Amino acid sequence: MSDFVQQQNSICDFATSDSWVILSPIEQSIKKKIEAVGTPLKDWDINIYRGVLTGCNEAFIIDSEKRDEILANCQTEDERQRTAELIRPILRGRDIKRYGYDWANLYLIATFPSRHYNIDRYPAVKQYLLSFGIERLEQTGKTHIVDGEKVKARKKTNNKWFETQDSISYWEDFNKPKVVYMEIQTDNPEEGYPFPCYSYDDKRCVVLNTAYIMSSETTDPRYVLGILNSRLGKYLVKLYVTQLQERQFRMLSQYVMKFPIARPTKEQEMEMTSLVQDALIHQAIETENRIDELAFQIYKLSETEIKLLISK
Repeated sequence: MSDFVQQQNSICDFATSDSWVILSPIEQSIKKKIEAVGTPLKDWDINIYRGVLTGCNEAFIIDSEKRDEILANCQTEDERQRTAELIRPILRGRDIKRYGYDWANLYLIATFPSRHYNIDRYPAVKQYLLSFGIERLEQTGKTHIVDGEKVKARKKTNNKWFETQDSISYWEDFNKPKVVYMEIQTDNPEEGYPFPCYSYDDKRCVVLNTAYIMSSETTDPRYVLGILNSRLGKYLVKLYVTQLQERQFRMLSQYVMKFPIARPTKEQEMEMTSLVQDALIHQAIETENRIDELAFQIYKLSETEIKLLISK
């Protein structure tokens, strides 16, 4: 046994306060190369934000039928247009797939506190929300007795009863083309869980707090999406994201921001963006294989290093 330990031992540096992972010598070499070539996402013009927390999903998340009913109750065309803009398509974490998503025909009444809406300008929405009872929607943390039953209000905030629970100051980012991804991802393709699992949205969807968005003013998010969904991106998750349990990873922004993403040449960026666009439409395995090859090329990995990553 002692001979085996001596032959298989690996020296690891635990001197920093960062999270750590035990790696073999070749894996340590790959990690150093990735970090030398790449720039952490936190140093890109990239924003990563968690989705919306409503505090009362049953009131603020509605289906297509309820949306149509609310719009039908609008008294004027102006009110109807305002209300239609307020009610936005929403994605939950479970809806997001690899290079796509299955929208469940759900909408969010997007009364973000930072927008300072006047609910009286949306009487049809106000009427609908009040059907849940103001005691349930107010943000006081109090418990009320309504018709002999206890009703717990949402947690105490400074927000108004008709507003979502968290103040979303980054609401404009939902309007941008963006990467979307679920918070908890599972590396278990045998059970139907694609991993890693990131997608792209350019239809102004909002996401629920079980998902994240990644947006930029200057970087085409499709380039970053290609790297993240590649085999190299899978390795980044295992290097930088703390594992919850067997095969599960919680993709908090504090971890994803550490991912070293290589800055491509203009030709590489154009090719990756084109490949990703094709994957978004066709989801062909041949396209994904080419994305893997291009990612390895951008990071300048050797054949030996590539074989190791593919085996992980």
